[in-house]
Formats: sequence, C-alpha cells, structure tokens
Amino acid sequence: MRSHIKSALFVVSVALALPACASSLDDKTPDQQTINALELRANQAQPREQCFLYAELVHQMIEFSVRQYADGNTDKATGLLKHAQELAHKIHLTLSEDNKRLKNAQILLRHTAFRLTELLHSSPFEDRPLVQQTLSEVNQAQTEAMMQVFKK
Repeated sequence: MRSHIKSALFVVSVALALPACASSLDDKTPDQQTINALELRANQAQPREQCFLYAELVHQMIEFSVRQYADGNTDKATGLLKHAQELAHKIHLTLSEDNKRLKNAQILLRHTAFRLTELLHSSPFEDRPLVQQTLSEVNQAQTEAMMQVFKK
C-alpha cells in the first residue's frame, strides 16, 4: 500500500514539474525597447560577460524579426537580421577562455540557429539570402563557442 502512495506522489510531483521544465526560450516576446536596453548593457558589460549578453541579444533580435515577418513588416525584420549578423561577429571577437556562462551562450546560439532555419523556410523568397547569411554567421559563432566550451 505504501509503495502505491509513494508511486502516486511521485507521478503527481513529476506532472506538476513538467510545465516548469517545458517552458521554452521563446516564452517572452522581446520588443524594441528590451533589445535596445540589452544592447546597451552588452556594450557596457565586462569582457567576461559580453559573449553571453551578445548571444542573448542576437536571440532576442531573431525572435523579434520572426514576429516582424509574421506581422508583414519585412523592412524592420531585414534590418534586425542585418544587425544580428554584426552582433554574431562580435560574439566571435569576444570569445575567450574565461567567459562567464559560455555553455549557456552556446545553447542559446544553437536555439537561435534553429529558429533561423525555421525562418528560412517561411520567409519571402527575396529575403532568403539574408536569412541564410545570418544563419551562417550564427552557426559559426555557435561552433566557435562550442569549441571553446570543450577546450576547457
């Protein structure tokens, strides 16, 4: 009887914990003010923290760009993609062995690359080269971050 109660309690606790674990990186929808504030914070951060902050910024810009494409605002979306490319290059420049939260940055960049792949398949044909180029920059930054993680 006791084992049934313990089993039931275990099942209930797992069921209650699943929604917390299932929350995704896309739950918060970024806006332009959030992006601007994060960019300012990343530019002023210590060198050890910049890699993760730039990765977070690129992720938020891509999420906002996806939303802009969905709303039909392609000019704003393409501007965000171009700026995200520049920031992905900054990630490359800020990578070092003593980065804080490097593994988190790598995971975030991998997820951002996944979202860009989704965008590549749903974006207008004339914007696909820009999306592909941005995806390439993010993939390169993610690979370099992963190599730095394994180097430790």
